[in-house]
Amino acid sequence: MTIDALSEVLWHERSLLELLLFKLEEEQLLLTSGRTRWLPHATREVEAVLEQIRDAELGRSVEASAACAALGLPDGASLADLADAAPAPWDDLLRQHRTAFATLTAEISQLADGNRELLAMSHRATQETLASMHDVATYDGTGQSATRESDALLVDRTL
Repeated sequence: MTIDALSEVLWHERSLLELLLFKLEEEQLLLTSGRTRWLPHATREVEAVLEQIRDAELGRSVEASAACAALGLPDGASLADLADAAPAPWDDLLRQHRTAFATLTAEISQLADGNRELLAMSHRATQETLASMHDVATYDGTGQSATRESDALLVDRTL
Protein backbone atom coordinates (compact mmCIF):
# COMPACT_ATOMS: atom_id res chain seq x y z
CA MET A 1 0.00 0.00 0.00
CA THR A 2 1.33 3.46 -0.84
CA ILE A 3 0.48 4.98 2.56
CA ASP A 4 2.50 2.22 4.21
CA ALA A 5 5.53 3.15 2.07
CA LEU A 6 5.02 6.83 2.92
CA SER A 7 4.87 6.00 6.62
CA GLU A 8 8.14 4.04 6.39
CA VAL A 9 9.85 7.02 4.74
CA LEU A 10 8.42 9.34 7.41
CA TRP A 11 9.73 7.09 10.20
CA HIS A 12 13.16 7.16 8.59
CA GLU A 13 13.07 10.94 8.24
CA ARG A 14 12.00 11.33 11.88
CA SER A 15 14.91 9.15 12.92
CA LEU A 16 17.28 11.37 10.95
CA LEU A 17 15.83 14.52 12.52
CA GLU A 18 16.36 13.01 15.98
CA LEU A 19 19.94 12.20 15.00
CA LEU A 20 20.40 15.80 13.81
CA LEU A 21 19.06 17.05 17.13
CA PHE A 22 21.55 14.82 18.95
CA LYS A 23 24.46 16.03 16.81
CA LEU A 24 23.49 19.66 17.40
CA GLU A 25 23.37 19.01 21.15
CA GLU A 26 26.84 17.45 20.93
CA GLU A 27 28.05 20.52 19.09
CA GLN A 28 26.53 22.77 21.76
CA LEU A 29 28.19 20.79 24.54
CA LEU A 30 31.54 21.26 22.85
CA LEU A 31 30.92 24.98 22.46
CA THR A 32 29.79 25.55 26.03
CA SER A 33 32.61 23.46 27.52
CA GLY A 34 35.26 25.31 25.53
CA ARG A 35 36.54 22.03 24.09
CA THR A 36 36.60 23.31 20.54
CA ARG A 37 39.25 20.83 19.43
CA TRP A 38 36.47 18.48 18.29
CA LEU A 39 34.21 21.17 16.86
CA PRO A 40 35.22 20.64 13.20
CA HIS A 41 34.48 16.93 13.57
CA ALA A 42 31.08 17.64 15.14
CA THR A 43 30.27 20.12 12.37
CA ARG A 44 31.12 17.52 9.71
CA GLU A 45 28.78 15.07 11.44
CA VAL A 46 25.97 17.63 11.41
CA GLU A 47 26.57 18.25 7.70
CA ALA A 48 26.54 14.49 6.99
CA VAL A 49 23.17 14.10 8.72
CA LEU A 50 21.80 17.10 6.81
CA GLU A 51 22.84 15.41 3.56
CA GLN A 52 21.02 12.23 4.61
CA ILE A 53 17.93 14.30 5.40
CA ARG A 54 18.03 15.88 1.93
CA ASP A 55 18.12 12.41 0.39
CA ALA A 56 15.25 11.26 2.62
CA GLU A 57 13.19 14.30 1.62
CA LEU A 58 13.47 13.23 -2.01
CA GLY A 59 12.17 9.76 -1.10
CA ARG A 60 9.36 11.31 0.94
CA SER A 61 8.38 13.48 -2.01
CA VAL A 62 8.11 10.45 -4.27
CA GLU A 63 6.08 8.44 -1.75
CA ALA A 64 3.86 11.43 -0.90
CA SER A 65 3.05 11.91 -4.59
CA ALA A 66 2.05 8.25 -4.86
CA ALA A 67 -0.09 8.53 -1.71
CA CYS A 68 -1.75 11.68 -3.06
CA ALA A 69 -2.63 9.87 -6.26
CA ALA A 70 -3.99 6.86 -4.34
CA LEU A 71 -6.17 9.07 -2.13
CA GLY A 72 -7.37 11.28 -5.00
CA LEU A 73 -5.56 14.38 -3.74
CA PRO A 74 -3.65 16.86 -5.87
CA ASP A 75 0.09 16.34 -6.02
CA GLY A 76 1.85 18.30 -3.31
CA ALA A 77 -0.94 18.01 -0.75
CA SER A 78 0.19 18.61 2.82
CA LEU A 79 0.68 15.89 5.38
CA ALA A 80 -2.41 17.21 7.19
CA ASP A 81 -4.44 16.83 3.97
CA LEU A 82 -3.12 13.30 3.53
CA ALA A 83 -4.08 12.46 7.11
CA ASP A 84 -7.58 13.85 6.59
CA ALA A 85 -8.07 11.74 3.46
CA ALA A 86 -6.43 8.54 4.73
CA PRO A 87 -8.46 5.68 6.18
CA ALA A 88 -7.98 4.55 9.78
CA PRO A 89 -5.44 3.77 11.25
CA TRP A 90 -3.29 5.67 8.75
CA ASP A 91 -5.01 8.98 9.46
CA ASP A 92 -3.92 8.94 13.10
CA LEU A 93 -0.40 7.75 12.26
CA LEU A 94 0.09 10.51 9.69
CA ARG A 95 -1.12 13.10 12.24
CA GLN A 96 1.40 11.72 14.74
CA HIS A 97 4.16 12.06 12.14
CA ARG A 98 3.09 15.64 11.47
CA THR A 99 3.13 16.52 15.19
CA ALA A 100 6.54 14.88 15.65
CA PHE A 101 7.97 16.78 12.66
CA ALA A 102 6.70 20.09 14.03
CA THR A 103 8.18 19.38 17.47
CA LEU A 104 11.53 18.20 16.13
CA THR A 105 11.78 21.11 13.71
CA ALA A 106 11.15 23.63 16.51
CA GLU A 107 13.76 21.97 18.75
CA ILE A 108 16.32 21.82 15.94
CA SER A 109 15.73 25.45 15.01
CA GLN A 110 16.12 26.59 18.62
CA LEU A 111 19.29 24.56 19.13
CA ALA A 112 20.82 25.67 15.83
CA ASP A 113 20.13 29.33 16.70
CA GLY A 114 21.75 28.81 20.10
CA ASN A 115 24.81 27.22 18.50
CA ARG A 116 25.13 30.09 16.04
CA GLU A 117 24.98 32.54 18.93
CA LEU A 118 27.64 30.63 20.86
CA LEU A 119 29.88 30.55 17.77
CA ALA A 120 29.43 34.30 17.26
CA MET A 121 30.31 34.99 20.90
CA SER A 122 33.37 32.76 20.60
CA HIS A 123 34.41 34.55 17.42
CA ARG A 124 34.03 37.97 19.08
CA ALA A 125 36.07 36.81 22.09
CA THR A 126 38.82 35.54 19.81
CA GLN A 127 38.87 38.83 17.88
CA GLU A 128 39.04 40.83 21.12
CA THR A 129 41.88 38.66 22.40
CA LEU A 130 43.82 39.10 19.17
CA ALA A 131 43.24 42.85 19.23
CA SER A 132 44.55 43.08 22.79
CA MET A 133 47.81 41.38 21.82
CA HIS A 134 49.39 44.47 20.25
CA ASP A 135 51.90 44.88 23.12
CA VAL A 136 53.14 41.30 22.96
CA ALA A 137 56.86 40.76 22.37
CA THR A 138 57.71 38.85 19.20
CA TYR A 139 60.90 37.51 17.66
CA ASP A 140 62.90 38.92 14.79
CA GLY A 141 64.53 37.01 11.94
CA THR A 142 67.54 36.07 14.08
CA GLY A 143 65.43 34.58 16.84
CA GLN A 144 66.07 37.45 19.24
CA SER A 145 63.24 38.97 21.24
CA ALA A 146 62.01 42.07 19.50
CA THR A 147 59.60 44.37 21.24
CA ARG A 148 57.58 46.71 19.11
CA GLU A 149 57.86 50.34 19.77
CA SER A 150 54.61 52.14 20.09
CA ASP A 151 53.69 54.08 16.98
CA ALA A 152 51.42 56.51 18.77
CA LEU A 153 51.16 57.99 22.22
CA LEU A 154 48.13 59.37 23.95
CA VAL A 155 48.81 62.43 26.04
CA ASP A 156 46.27 63.70 28.51
CA ARG A 157 46.63 67.48 28.39
CA THR A 158 43.97 68.17 31.01
CA LEU A 159 46.45 67.73 33.86
